[in-house]
Amino acid sequence: MSDAADREEVAANCRFCGYQCGLTATVDGGRVVGVRPDIGRYPYDKKISYGCPRWPNIPAIMDHPGRVNYPLRRKGERGGGQWERISWERAIEEIADRLTVLKDKFGPQTLATHIGGPHTTYWPLHRFMTLFGSPNNMGIGQICWNPGILAKSITFGWPAEMELEPEKTGCCLLWGTNPAESDNCLLWHTLLEYRKKGKPLIVIDPRKTQTAALATHWLPVRPGADAYLALGLLHVIVGEKIFDVRFVDRWCNGFEYLRYHVRQYTPDFVSQITGIDAALIVEAARLYALNPPASLHSGRGIDQIGPDSFSTHRAISILMAVTGNLDVEGASHLCDMPDYTPELDLELSERMTDSVKKNQLGVAENGGKLILQTYEGYERIRMDTMKHGKRLPMRYLTSAHPSLVWKAIISGDPYKISALIVMGCNPLLTQANTKLIYAAMKSLDLIVVLEQFITPTAMLADYILPSAGVMERPVLETKAGTANIAYGGDAAVEPYYERRADYYFWRGIGLRLGQAVSDWPWGSYRDALIDSMSPTGMGWDEFCYWGFYDRPKLYRKYAGISKKTGRPIGFSTASGKVELYSGLLEEFGCSPLPAPHPPPETNQKFPLLLISGARFQPYFASSFHQITKFREIHPKPLAEISPETANELGLTDGDLVYVETEVGKACFTVKLAQMRDGVVSVEYGWWQPELSAAEPDLGGLWPSNANMLTSGDYDTSDSLLGTWRYNGIPCKITSVQDTDAQREL
Repeated sequence: MSDAADREEVAANCRFCGYQCGLTATVDGGRVVGVRPDIGRYPYDKKISYGCPRWPNIPAIMDHPGRVNYPLRRKGERGGGQWERISWERAIEEIADRLTVLKDKFGPQTLATHIGGPHTTYWPLHRFMTLFGSPNNMGIGQICWNPGILAKSITFGWPAEMELEPEKTGCCLLWGTNPAESDNCLLWHTLLEYRKKGKPLIVIDPRKTQTAALATHWLPVRPGADAYLALGLLHVIVGEKIFDVRFVDRWCNGFEYLRYHVRQYTPDFVSQITGIDAALIVEAARLYALNPPASLHSGRGIDQIGPDSFSTHRAISILMAVTGNLDVEGASHLCDMPDYTPELDLELSERMTDSVKKNQLGVAENGGKLILQTYEGYERIRMDTMKHGKRLPMRYLTSAHPSLVWKAIISGDPYKISALIVMGCNPLLTQANTKLIYAAMKSLDLIVVLEQFITPTAMLADYILPSAGVMERPVLETKAGTANIAYGGDAAVEPYYERRADYYFWRGIGLRLGQAVSDWPWGSYRDALIDSMSPTGMGWDEFCYWGFYDRPKLYRKYAGISKKTGRPIGFSTASGKVELYSGLLEEFGCSPLPAPHPPPETNQKFPLLLISGARFQPYFASSFHQITKFREIHPKPLAEISPETANELGLTDGDLVYVETEVGKACFTVKLAQMRDGVVSVEYGWWQPELSAAEPDLGGLWPSNANMLTSGDYDTSDSLLGTWRYNGIPCKITSVQDTDAQREL
């Protein structure tokens, strides 16, 4: 170890969640030996960072004995846990040769990819897939981000970012999100400041989370009934004429249709479906409508309710509009197209050929289903957004439905998918229906995984390639080009051992397969980021110094006068107004107004409702279960139920139980919690890396995996974009009586 005088302090970023908080790294001999929050960079408040348990473990995680440090090639049977070290050059050569053979035999659509995680960048994978000619990139878009982005784009002409300003915001409504636990983020700390002022906070969540405990009004909605609640709020606001009359008259299209539509969603009717007292529904509606500017934040709790996710997002967007809380400071900001190079250009999706688009799974035979997740649907939405020169990213918003991919791998119908490249995600734990995914992965000819640790998914790979992680690669977080904001910074050190930024692989494999050098003009990932930021006029070094890029916000932009036409700019929709009644959805053969499905029903066999996607500190999805300190903080996978539900089932806190659905069962430890009766919330992403990294254990993949309980089947998914149900699944709980099972778990 060198003297303290030889150490240097380097600006860097955490990468353990999506907020990429600014940190200062102490670097000694090319190694990060210490980290601390950098209050001069985003999020500009050391209290936020010091409340998070993740970042102090960065030095230990960077050199954790379980990290993948060198390219590995499988020896023996798939899942046998035997590996041999090879060079990067050899790995890329062999993978390229195998992909060439498979492509020649089955066509380019034979390759599928899967992406996720906060430590990855999506566009290099999407760029490669565009050039390779396959439409089969998978992610979690259908249950994360896509429903809200598409609903807002159809309603407003472009996504809107929610705002909360303690001094200005008059009311805050949080729907299906728990910032206190999902991330120790800026929103949570802003909420604390907001509540100190005594202003109303409405939280809609079946669980009385730490966030809900802060609320003045907690609405424990029945899982899956959120769209009914949103329409019930609209019934009150429209019926009592407490909407923003001036904004509705001037800037909303189809209000009379909406007025007639919401008449049926009376508080009494909605109360019967949602389980929320009718008087509380009325009070929440009045608080939101009569305390402008009102801020409304939604999260994955809505993204994951399946067939009504999109309808709920549409109803929420309409709720914002009719109350005049759109593009108003302290409520929301209608985003701008970025000054930097947008993701759409980086992913080269505008170069996709019609033949590639026609090969998208589910398009030919779906009879109109999944239209918003297809290239046809994307192009139709873009026709409107382009009126204001705005372009959404394409590949993520048109990603393949995972259920169709897994089934095509197994059946070869409608064509053979023989190869899978997985980057920064762990689908065996984080995608619905683990048994189906396992069967599919065992059927593949080639699996390549780019990862930091040997996850259960990586255990089934043919090649594991070591990804550079926190402190080892630069960061440029851009909200996929849907807003004119960017944050991040440079790497603190060169990657340890033979780890590489994922861009290195995609460029290397692309060039090896004959893709043009001009399509991969940047020699490194850092070079690509520097070039991406260059249109802003802010140099890379300046960006890294501040860790943030944005421009002053302008509000009520729709009312500005166009220099070209001399008329108000309006909204980037067909009517130039907010589309309460969507002609575009009607054009697609769908309901132009939010029309919810009946919520899931329990029965004698499955008398409870399951929430399967709960996030919990200090983990992030399925990540960081290898970290000893994290396991000490949170050692067991939990199933939360209310005391009343526990009493009815004869259970007590700490009991070991099976949670079972019609798909399968998994084991959890009971935790009594304040929440809606008759609901079970299980933790997501749980595995046990201390167990064997080979068949049959696969790192403890099976016993407590929430996705042993989920289906994600295409046929039962949302008809517009394929959202499958993670919340509101009928289930039951039984005590684990078997002594051997108790000992094992």
